[in-house]
Amino acid sequence: MKTTVLLIALFSTLGAASASAQATRTWISGVGDDANPCSRTAPCKTFAGAQSKTAAGGEIDALDPGGFGTLTITKALTVDGGAGQVGAVLAASTDGITINAGTSDRVILRNLSINGISASTSPGLIGVDFVQAASLTLDNVVIMNFSQNCVSFQPASRATLVILGSDIENCGGGGLISSTTSSTGVNRVNIVASSFHRSSYGIMAGQNSDVAIIGGMVSNNSGAGLTASGSTAQITVQDAMVNNNQVAGISAIQSGTVRMANTSVSFTGGTGLSTDGTGQILSWGNNYVAGNTTDGSPTGTIAPK
Repeated sequence: MKTTVLLIALFSTLGAASASAQATRTWISGVGDDANPCSRTAPCKTFAGAQSKTAAGGEIDALDPGGFGTLTITKALTVDGGAGQVGAVLAASTDGITINAGTSDRVILRNLSINGISASTSPGLIGVDFVQAASLTLDNVVIMNFSQNCVSFQPASRATLVILGSDIENCGGGGLISSTTSSTGVNRVNIVASSFHRSSYGIMAGQNSDVAIIGGMVSNNSGAGLTASGSTAQITVQDAMVNNNQVAGISAIQSGTVRMANTSVSFTGGTGLSTDGTGQILSWGNNYVAGNTTDGSPTGTIAPK
């Protein structure tokens, strides 16, 4: 009996020690080592090494600029590349950062450069691949040069994506695609003062997805700048510039809906405002649509209230 009690006490102590080994804040450095405890004076070298030593809900911070490796995030976590000195991820033949956490977990990526090196023989696949979590925030993040999408936001259950002051460019599949197969709700995507350019398309809202855009630029994409595709797809855009896209500036297809206010659509190689006869583009009446090969027209107006 005494032996059993001692064993239980021993395993309990080991479990407590293991839990306490995870810090709420860990640190990485270009000259760090993943064998370290990831403290400020003994930092780790990679995001993956630091995540294993960071408690759920905690934060990984970069002490200096460096390349810190690809990462699959499996819990609530903030990853900060450092204000004024951006932490980098270089991805070859794989995704840059994958989020596959719990349905109640919130993830923040801040001050990062995520590069798929498209000119290499083995470019990265997806810049940020959101599989599952409650929400993701991209704050001052550069995502570029991936062979597929820069950002794929296609969870099975509804979630929220916030993009703040970020630059998303030059991806083979597109800048951002948002959709979900959830039958209980829709993805909410909020984009503020960000740019999407030089990809095969800028932003696509698909099944069960509401995208709100304020400020920023969607430009120089080889397809459409903004597309709402499907009866449960909606985009609202305000105070933005949608210019120099090739096929269409703003497109609403397969019963998708786009609402636009104080937005400029110009220099499109195809049609500025384009629908397939089932989609709707609704205008506040204060937009600038000119200089396109074909300007196109809104399908309806929004009355001020």
